[in-house]
Amino acid sequence: MREVAIIGAGELGGALAHVLAVRDVARYLRLVDETGRVAEGKALDIVQSAPVQGFATAVHGSANLADAAAAAIVVLADRAGGAEWQGDDGMLLLKRIFQTNPRAVVICAGAHQRELVDRGPVEIGVARERLFGTAPEAMRGAVRAMVSLELNVSPRDVALSMLGVPPAHIVIPWGEATVAGFAAMRMLDEPARRRLAARIPALWPPGPVALAHAACRVIEAIAGRSRGLATCFVSPDRSAGVRTRTAALPVRLAAHGIAGVLMPELSVVEQIALDNAMNV
Repeated sequence: MREVAIIGAGELGGALAHVLAVRDVARYLRLVDETGRVAEGKALDIVQSAPVQGFATAVHGSANLADAAAAAIVVLADRAGGAEWQGDDGMLLLKRIFQTNPRAVVICAGAHQRELVDRGPVEIGVARERLFGTAPEAMRGAVRAMVSLELNVSPRDVALSMLGVPPAHIVIPWGEATVAGFAAMRMLDEPARRRLAARIPALWPPGPVALAHAACRVIEAIAGRSRGLATCFVSPDRSAGVRTRTAALPVRLAAHGIAGVLMPELSVVEQIALDNAMNV
């Protein structure tokens, strides 16, 4: 991939810039923050670590949003010394991004940006495939880690999907989850699953480093560096006239963004829980 732009040089934005640079996901990486020269300073720090960490990504800092106009992917992160982009300020920023770069795939990397994903297609008219959030992927990783601790196995052995609206309305399709190739329901009895379900809401919101790694995994998939699925905030398909809200769903990714939503098989109880989470 030629160029990725990160809007916001706060803790999340700086961590994501560093992770993307180290993994050489893009040829050029632009860190943009309109607050002074913070982005330039963080970009310089990352560049100076290149000889030690062995990466070749060119990292540039800027205070001008127009510098993101050529990026294939634009990531909304957090302001330098401030909070994540959200609310009306976030919507104004999204409008500016799509005005200057109408073909970009825009990723909302923050834990509190689900509203932007929900409002964007309605208020800006952008396709839902090109505006989505990656924070649920960070939470899914935390859930996998929690399951691995329960069973005393590696998190890499745990494969599961996560759906719904965090933190209170999370659905885990246990019937399709596996642990080292074995059905998770054979290894986790009902009381264990209930204990896990009670602890999952406390995993939200993920921290900046977890959010950065989740966004990086999604960007790698868009760039064709991996073929894994991801759990993302996805705006509902409103073409049928059914009113639902943006929720975390498993997706397959491609160069243009979301290539498709893949729904796991849910039990009756899980389906009802998901419907309740998504209803407006």
